[in-house]
Amino acid sequence: MHRSTSRRSFLKVSLLTTMAFLHPGMAKASFSTEQPSGRLNLYNIHTGEKINATYRDPDGQYNPQAITELNWLLRCHHTNEQHPIDIQTLDFLDLINSRLGRNNEIHIISGFRSPEYNNRLLSLGHKVAKHSLHLEGRALDIRIPGTALATLQRTALSARLGGVGYYPSNDFVHIDSGAFRTW
Repeated sequence: MHRSTSRRSFLKVSLLTTMAFLHPGMAKASFSTEQPSGRLNLYNIHTGEKINATYRDPDGQYNPQAITELNWLLRCHHTNEQHPIDIQTLDFLDLINSRLGRNNEIHIISGFRSPEYNNRLLSLGHKVAKHSLHLEGRALDIRIPGTALATLQRTALSARLGGVGYYPSNDFVHIDSGAFRTW
């Protein structure tokens, strides 16, 4: 049952994201009262860059310019290589932020990770996945100053939208748009 529920949630989010691109008005109705804000306030801890961007309007229309700017901020900080960040990952992050009060500055520890950087981390003995979703632009490592890490983790888990990893010794929570799972 747990697996069936997570598959159902994943399919629902996939359908909603597709609808948002094809029929913005329909997607808005499907999100019900828990529609994320469409705005993200991010700070990349490695580059010092900040962005406060509206990447989706209230009608569900995505803003290509804002998404391009988010992709730049979420690039691999080691190589400056960019990769499109999965919209479902952005929406997952936005939903978490909305549940935590919306106007939070979210600190990005890791967004897209280039293969070169991922291999470097592996060679240095870091516990990163060889086929990490960071390599596909589908994962983010985050923290929100002033929000307990355990609260951030519980909030991400309650959405049941993707993977949620808890790294208290490194002071971040991992979220991704893969299947619902936790570690």
